[in-house]
Amino acid sequence: MQRVITSFATDATGDPIALLTCGHPQHVRHRPPFFERPWVTTEAGRAGMLGQPLECVRCDRRELPAEFVAYKRTPEFTETTIPRGLSHDHTTRQGVWGKIVVLEGSLRYHIDASGFTALLTPETAGIVVAEQPHRVEAVGPVRFFVQFYRAP
Repeated sequence: MQRVITSFATDATGDPIALLTCGHPQHVRHRPPFFERPWVTTEAGRAGMLGQPLECVRCDRRELPAEFVAYKRTPEFTETTIPRGLSHDHTTRQGVWGKIVVLEGSLRYHIDASGFTALLTPETAGIVVAEQPHRVEAVGPVRFFVQFYRAP
């Protein structure tokens, strides 16, 4: 999934890391022939890449950024009280992730852009990637809520 570079940092060994709008850090090394990124070797080159998209494999895996913290949650919903908006494609704001927590029953979670569908149960939560269109549908009786996460 393409995410925009917002800034740069370095790791403990001095290798450059791109910080992305999704909240994930990603190494951006220039190590030919494996990685061809000559722009990363200079301050001007990195500055020129700010605002440019970069593939984020952690978003593709629906991996919640490690340092993100829970800050808000919805009320509990049932199959009869699911807000209409959750049944249609919708997104979170930039930098906001979610976790769909099923307390009882099951819920089908769809991410149509990638063809992903999962059955969420009390044992299996659904991770909502920031800004990625998704929707849910009840599969019989269900009780669930959504917990939201962002950078500290």
